[in-house]
Amino acid sequence: MLYYLFEYLDKTLDVPGTGVFQYITFRSALALMLSLLLSTIYGKIIIRFLQRQQVGETVRELGLAGQNEKAGTPTMGGLIIIFATLVPVLLFAKLHNIYIVLLIVTTLWMGTIGFIDDYIKIFKRDKQGLKGIFKVVGQVGLGLIVGIVLYFHAGVTVRTDIGKANVFKASTENVVFQAPLEEKSTATTIPFFKNNEFDYAELLAWTGEGYEKWAWLIFIPVVIFIITAVSNGANLTDGIDGLAAGTSAISVLALGIFTFVSGNIIFSNYLNIMYIPNSGEMTVFIAAFVGSLIGFLWYNSYPASVFMGDTGSLTIGGIIAVLAIAVRKEMLIPLLCGIFLVENLSVILQVSYFKYTKKRFGEGRRIFLMSPLHHHYQKKGYHESKIVTRFWIVAIMLAILSIVTLKLR
Repeated sequence: MLYYLFEYLDKTLDVPGTGVFQYITFRSALALMLSLLLSTIYGKIIIRFLQRQQVGETVRELGLAGQNEKAGTPTMGGLIIIFATLVPVLLFAKLHNIYIVLLIVTTLWMGTIGFIDDYIKIFKRDKQGLKGIFKVVGQVGLGLIVGIVLYFHAGVTVRTDIGKANVFKASTENVVFQAPLEEKSTATTIPFFKNNEFDYAELLAWTGEGYEKWAWLIFIPVVIFIITAVSNGANLTDGIDGLAAGTSAISVLALGIFTFVSGNIIFSNYLNIMYIPNSGEMTVFIAAFVGSLIGFLWYNSYPASVFMGDTGSLTIGGIIAVLAIAVRKEMLIPLLCGIFLVENLSVILQVSYFKYTKKRFGEGRRIFLMSPLHHHYQKKGYHESKIVTRFWIVAIMLAILSIVTLKLR
């Protein structure tokens, strides 16, 4: 909203200094600072409100150290993250940008699913919360919306190969920028490979001429799968104080670098990566999101004063998935969100192996002491803070390696 006000002041009234709002970096910095303030200052107000409403966590007996002390800690803290993200975005972002619209829809959509789940657990006294099938339906629904919009919306384009060679030309007097050729495409990026653009439509090349128009049959299911997998991964990671928020902030910060360079014609040409017009605006959303996650850690670090609940974890996973897909870096998710991946895999392996051994030997056996993986280390006697810190370190290493893929090919 403020963006449009200052745009009017700059272009219509020619007020000095108001043109600075045209810069993504300036608006991102403001969004980051405001979200930090909102999450730390108003976060305490929200926590007190949750305490008054007796929105306390019901802890299942898992035999973990310090588990009983967490009983009664307010949950639904994801409301802090959502509030502190959306307010700066509404103030500083271009609200007509299709990527910003998609991210706002994702935040509200996944936040609502998580809120319903937490509400059922707390107020209906049902520890299972929202039934899994309804969660999946909600995730698939969001995947359909995101996939359809990214595939069919005219504002979602990429630069064609033809425009790559002549992005800008230098003369003796000034620099002349040539607009790149843009097209609708389902192309994405394969990390660590030269000439690393891969088009989902190519999977249908065997069907003959005109196969490109059927690319949505591949693209939309891929989007649905990614959103479902990443949101569930974030949900499983939210098991000990500060783990999900900290690792997510690291991953999202790396995605912010990708959105900024991919949406900038000069940087994308220099790095020889896909130029995605208008995608740079997502940097403003990312700055607000990172600020809200860091601010939330003020209260969620050990010992936690509030838990994010599914309201926060499902929202975080959904946003990360949509960001990665929008910037054409979804194939980096296994690396960038490696913590989510191993948490997911630990549960899948544990359950599968238990069922297999029970069927074969009559007695279920386990690979880990407990899953998800962070509980395995708790069972081994590691303190929560040590586990979280080491997971953060691994997340930083994975984020750096992901960023390096911009040049390491």
